[in-house]
Amino acid sequence: MSNQPRHITAPFDRETARSLRAGESVRITGTLLAARDAAHKAMCECLDRGEPLPVDLEGQVVYYVGPTPAKPGMAIGACGPTTAGRMDAYAPRLMAQGLLGMIGKGYRAPAVVEAMREHGVPYLVALGGAGALLCKCVTSYTVLAWPELGPEALARLEVKDFPAIVAIDCEGRNYYETAQAAFREED
Repeated sequence: MSNQPRHITAPFDRETARSLRAGESVRITGTLLAARDAAHKAMCECLDRGEPLPVDLEGQVVYYVGPTPAKPGMAIGACGPTTAGRMDAYAPRLMAQGLLGMIGKGYRAPAVVEAMREHGVPYLVALGGAGALLCKCVTSYTVLAWPELGPEALARLEVKDFPAIVAIDCEGRNYYETAQAAFREED
């Protein structure tokens, strides 16, 4: 695998989503959706009521983030990733609505990985603890729905060269597992 990051655009098309490989370093430019637990729950409640979502999820990439307030001259405050497992109860349903990428940190449940295979969706990770650096990649932040949720509102982020690593690709290859394998081998 090349040491050079691959530059990709969000939202993803199916070809891009399916071409990403576990362990690949990427830089994302374009539009991400920002959403955490509360926004995911609200989206699924909309679907339960038969209501349309406030945004079409087709091709969208969601970043699990609850940003801090912006400092003067910045679009957003610190914006490090949230633990992805908190969205596992909602992720398969949103993938079925067309979501084509997820960015967070940490492991995913087996049911989520299976839904990723079924829908052709990769899971990427951003560096936890680097929110003050990641915010420099965000050029705009716009709340789209549920402003009462504060930092957990559904929002649109415009990003430039946002760094991430493909943790689990749409074939189910898991970089967490393969990267740790060398350290688990016994002499």
